[in-house]
Order: sequence, then structure tokens, then C-alpha cells
Amino acid sequence: MLLSGAGDALGYRKQLWELNESGPAIHQELRELGGLKSIKAELPDWPVGADTVLHLATAEGLATGKAGEELLHEVAARYVEGMKDMAGRRPGPSSISGVSQLKPGEEEGFRVPYSAEGTGCGAARRSMCIGLRYPKPDQLLSLVAVAVETGRMTHPHPTGFLGAVASALFTAYAVQRRPITTWGLGLLSEACPIARSFVRGRGFAAEEAERDWDFFCDQWQRYLDSRGLSYGVGPVSWPPTYGPGERDEAYKGFGPSGRAGRGGHNAPMIALDALLGAGADWEELMSRAGFHGGDGCAAIACCCWGLLYGAAGVPDGNHSNLEYRDRLERSAEELYALSR
Repeated sequence: MLLSGAGDALGYRKQLWELNESGPAIHQELRELGGLKSIKAELPDWPVGADTVLHLATAEGLATGKAGEELLHEVAARYVEGMKDMAGRRPGPSSISGVSQLKPGEEEGFRVPYSAEGTGCGAARRSMCIGLRYPKPDQLLSLVAVAVETGRMTHPHPTGFLGAVASALFTAYAVQRRPITTWGLGLLSEACPIARSFVRGRGFAAEEAERDWDFFCDQWQRYLDSRGLSYGVGPVSWPPTYGPGERDEAYKGFGPSGRAGRGGHNAPMIALDALLGAGADWEELMSRAGFHGGDGCAAIACCCWGLLYGAAGVPDGNHSNLEYRDRLERSAEELYALSR
């Protein structure tokens, strides 16, 4: 939870890097700042972004221990409250629109109408904690159900809410210590079929979701094929040169969304790509997941990385005075207690 927030703040840089379309330019500015080790991620210059505020809303809702529709109303209420804390944080249009339509406490008040526009990355970037609440293989049904329902509170299109499933799933896989090369295959062969059956069974916007379902899975299959991971065994196939400029071009090609990392399909895709390439190197992870053109995906990648490698290799300044550090740590402890 803590490193997810740190990655978000570092990649966001008070909107400056979030809005920068050039990875090489961001890396040049990073060098001028003295490198990642020189950055103290603290207010006023390094606030967390909208991702962390809404991730905390999800986590603190889950930490209440509620279940079923009671949990969904709780999370919806926390999204409404969280949206009051968005000055300077740049929430996405689907998150703004979706939360504005939520009516927690009213019948079906945790649902919003289906929208073909709800394909963005916002749900994916606030759902990692669902994998902390339901980290065990035998909890996959609960993980998928909660990710789908909380994801489509703002992103009712499958491309949007399946991004939430992906982020939650990858977090659970990190807890389970599943080889990273198997994560994408698990998403397509295990979680997505469960999500499809769940949506059909619930009956809400089932026809629309069915009509628009395949794009997410098709883009993920295309990515896995390109990396040699269709069977989950590797070795990973990388381009001969894959620096900041090449990654910018590659990320733009991870499914059409007009901006790298903007879609619910390609935000967790970039995060997984970064995890596959960085290994235990925090600076390399941030280079790949946070410091690129388009929407940074470090909130997702850093959550999984922290579970795999801990915080020992992370410069203290990157997280010691992080905004909302106490809340992030407290919610993590509460989720851990519930998951045991």
C-alpha cells in the first residue's frame, strides 16, 4: 500500500510528469533533480494523485469487514467522500462522472448506467487492495466479484472494470508468489471467464457488457503473444532496444486508447511489463512504470513490487514523509488481519 502511493506521487509529480508525453524528457528532468534517490516525496511538491485517494477509499471500505451489497454501499460512499479531496489531483473523467451518479444507501445506489465511455484506467489504478483482502487462490470468486462491482461504479464498460480485476488479481498473485510470467495467462484463463459468468449472472447491463467484452481479452492475448508468454512459461521476448523512447512507442501500441496507460486494459499491461523487466530494481521499475509518456502506471506496479521485494531497496525519501502514509499503513494492517 505504501509503495503504491509512493509510485503514484513520484510518477505524478504534481501533474508535471503525468501530463508530459515524453519519457526521455521526464528522464532528463529526473537527472536534473539528482535522480530518484534525491527525491523526497512529500508535500507540497509531491502529493499523491487521484489514484491513491480512491485506492484508500477502496481499502478503507474493505477494511470494515463488510460483505455483499453492504460492502458495495460502503465503498460507494467512500468514493463520494474521496472525490471531495481532488484539488490538484486530476481525477479522470469517468471517475468524476461515475462518482457523481452514485447514491450509496439507496437501492442499487452503487451502480451507474452502462456507458461506452467507461473504458479508462481509473478502476484499475484503485483496485490493488482487493487482492490484499482476498489473496488466496480459493478466494478468487470473491476477488473477481468485488473488483467487477467496485470497478463498474465508475467504469461500467468491460475494458474499464476488467482492468480492476487485473490489478486485484496481480496483487493476489504477488502474495501467492506466482511466477510473474504466468500472471497474464492467469488473467485470461482464470479470472476473465469468472468475471464473464459473474456479469451474466448478475443481469445488470449484461447484454452491453457481452457485446463489448472481447476487446480487453484480445488486446491482452496480443500482448502475451508479443512477449512470448501465451503459455506462461517464457522466456520473455524483449525488443532489441527498449529505452525510454522505445517504451513510449511500445506503450502507445498496447491497444488503442489515444494515450499510453489510459485504458483499463493497458494500464495493468504496462505495470506487468515493468515488473517483468525490472526485477528487484526499484529505480528500473519506476523508470518503466512511472517515468514514461502518458498516464503513469506505477500505483499498480509498485504495489505488486512491494509485495515481492519489500521496501529495503527503496530510498527512504521516496516514502518516509509521503502524504497519507499513516492511512496507507493502517489500511494495510487491517486488510492483512482480515485476510489471514
